[in-house]
Amino acid sequence: MQGVELRVFRGIPYAAPPVGELRWKPPQPVSAWAGVRSATEFGARCMQLPLFQMEFRSRSMSEDCLFLNVWTPARASGEKLPVLVYFYGGGFAAGDSSEPRYDGAALAARGMVTVTVNYRLGVFGFLALPEMARESPHGAAGNYGLLDQHAALRWVRENIEKFGGDPDKVTIGGESAGSVAVSAHMASPLSRGLFARALGQSGAAMGPLTVWSPDDARTAAEHFQEKMKAASLAALRSMPADVLLAGTGPKEKPAFLFWPSVDGRFLTQSLEATYEAGSQARVPLLVGSNSHEAPHTMVLDQHPPTPQHWRATLKRIFGPYATDVLALYPGNDDDEVRRSATSLASDLFISHATRRWVDAHRQTGGSPVYFYYYTHKRPQKRHPEAGQLPEDGAVHSAEIKYALGTLGLSNRFVWRPEDHAVSRIFSGYVAHFVKTGTPNDPSLPKWPASREERGGLLRQQIAVETKTITDLDAPRHSLLRRYFEANPQLYRDRRR
Repeated sequence: MQGVELRVFRGIPYAAPPVGELRWKPPQPVSAWAGVRSATEFGARCMQLPLFQMEFRSRSMSEDCLFLNVWTPARASGEKLPVLVYFYGGGFAAGDSSEPRYDGAALAARGMVTVTVNYRLGVFGFLALPEMARESPHGAAGNYGLLDQHAALRWVRENIEKFGGDPDKVTIGGESAGSVAVSAHMASPLSRGLFARALGQSGAAMGPLTVWSPDDARTAAEHFQEKMKAASLAALRSMPADVLLAGTGPKEKPAFLFWPSVDGRFLTQSLEATYEAGSQARVPLLVGSNSHEAPHTMVLDQHPPTPQHWRATLKRIFGPYATDVLALYPGNDDDEVRRSATSLASDLFISHATRRWVDAHRQTGGSPVYFYYYTHKRPQKRHPEAGQLPEDGAVHSAEIKYALGTLGLSNRFVWRPEDHAVSRIFSGYVAHFVKTGTPNDPSLPKWPASREERGGLLRQQIAVETKTITDLDAPRHSLLRRYFEANPQLYRDRRR
């Protein structure tokens, strides 16, 4: 891919600035500008606390943040290339399209158009007060961040041909919250027809990550309004953005988190209900999760990983389910406890939700599902942090740089030849999927569509030795499904 000339357009506004009276309203059309607009700098990132260690190339933060970026091969504008539209992760509370790990150059050099999108976050993107619903012609409140993404998809539909893209060959993709968003777009009646395939990396709005009910969204919003001592929506709109942002803090443990909800417009019901009915977008899906999405300390806390502590922990968390959980996450010695605790923490955090998405779309979607298991451990950091826990596998978000081919844009790690080899495979799969709807390229290890075989589910393990494996974890996910369905309040508790 060396030597491919690209054109890059940064900071393109796709909607009007959501400020003033447009704060907490669906995105509005952007005003036309006179002359030629510069597209050399990333637009401002959306309002957010510094929750995670993220690298930004945007120079500022602002409510005026609805921008997207386009990377395209320098060819005739009339050429119709496949398109990838990618949504960043960050728990719907942080993130930015300028992050180097999402850079679109490497995939664009493979013969496609890549687009990254800013969308409103946190209280600005997902607050859902009854007063907002009353002023809406659709009676809907919340999900403004998802509506921003929808507006960006409509912009792509209407404009991407000018950048050499084919509006009928759009793939939506994302990681973590971005992947949750992809699962929601597949369920949303508004987004139907705006994309032809979907890519999800570690996340889905199902199970423990399910969307909020209207009542839960309203309760969270009213608690925030009460904290801010705002008598009305107008009073909230009059507050400076940084005051509202500070009201959700402190950054170490935000008092208020906001999440997508059933708003009656973007989402008319839970994703589980939509997928069970087979009413989701019936498009090919490439989806998976990592081997170490969460550390063992997430469930064991500060207790040593001993069999005694493991049994006590499971009893405390799962109560009457503890014996069944222990049978599927065994702990006969310290090493096994550490492995099982990592697997359980990963499942509770995000892997179980992702597996639900796989099962639901595979059973009712009428389109192939390509299911991956990413296990490649990233290398040592160039400047290791004191006291950092060892990584027992591929940690959450580690696969992004490999899948998008952006290893070379980060100097935080000492990249090895095997890292570039894994990236060549994973980004090759992604590129071929965006182009054709299947990851299978003759130059890559064969990846069959997921199906039940040999007592499990076919899954592609992506590592130095990439190969097809049989996933035998269905009993684990069946048990967790029963547990969460018997304890529905945990859906709410995990988002607070």
